[in-house]
Amino acid sequence: MIIVMAPGAKQEEIDYVLSRLGERGYQHHISRGVERTLIGAIGAHEGEKEALAEQLMLLPGVDRVVPILRPYKLVSQEHAVEPSVVRIGGVPFGRKHVAVISGPCAVENEKQMLEAAVAAKRAGAAVLRGGAYKPRTSPYAFQGLGEAGLEMLAAAREATGLPFLTEIMDVRQVEAVEAVADGIQVGARNMQNYDLLREVGAAKKPVVLKRGFAATVQEWLRAAEYVAAAGNLDVILCERGIRTFETETRFTFDLAGMAAAKLETHLPIIADPSHATGNHKLVPPMALAALAGGADGLMVEMHPHPDRALSDGPQSLTPKRLLGLMDQVRNLCLALGLELAVPE
Repeated sequence: MIIVMAPGAKQEEIDYVLSRLGERGYQHHISRGVERTLIGAIGAHEGEKEALAEQLMLLPGVDRVVPILRPYKLVSQEHAVEPSVVRIGGVPFGRKHVAVISGPCAVENEKQMLEAAVAAKRAGAAVLRGGAYKPRTSPYAFQGLGEAGLEMLAAAREATGLPFLTEIMDVRQVEAVEAVADGIQVGARNMQNYDLLREVGAAKKPVVLKRGFAATVQEWLRAAEYVAAAGNLDVILCERGIRTFETETRFTFDLAGMAAAKLETHLPIIADPSHATGNHKLVPPMALAALAGGADGLMVEMHPHPDRALSDGPQSLTPKRLLGLMDQVRNLCLALGLELAVPE
């Protein structure tokens, strides 16, 4: 349920509502707006919610109590006064703030990662990406460098000042990644790995949750609810394409699904046209389409030498092509009234 506090409600009135919820075993999350404060209450006591709502309505400072009928409660639009802003290393995503994440699919060596970081910053990307752990379809494909890759990402951050995001595949990797990275990515293959979602939900870093390539919008949002229910509302959703009958592209870029998700959640949503298309020539037009469709940011793969990449070379932009895309992104943001985050 959502407890809507009256305009000008005092802090002691809010605290008293929270104490009443705590007495009944309910968890809570607070969303503060300019005029109102919303309190989202989550509990397993379904049978008593109606009686509790009636009691809360009588408390000082409470305007009304609204039930949440959706299965995803904390990430639903009803839970927040306004769209959320989530920051990766201080870079904002959401509420008219747009940021671009860029870098190679996989961390291959120190030289490659540093070259990529310098190129990403020069082009205007605000967050660096790179996979230290790589989920691959074949067990014989390059699986990543593990903790050595994390050290290379940290070195690239030190050299350029760009915060970095990296993917996590297993609950055993959470501690190492949380200690070093500025953001944690949960990939499409792990979107419904609920143990992993709970674990990253308990972490203290923002989470980018990619949509599974066979997942509905509703399943995607329920996966985000797992992270939020574990205590972490700093979640960014990422549309990266779904599997359909089409074979001309790697996946089908579901911008309609992204737009539908934005109607349901207060969380920011970014788009990954690289994985969606699998073709670097299709990345720029799809990136611009995503921003025009309401995306709060982009994740774009870039490799200093795509022809030598150990993974995803065909969909990776060169540094020069990233520069060209970022010029288009700036112009589009200006036309749409969006604020493009820039690297510090």
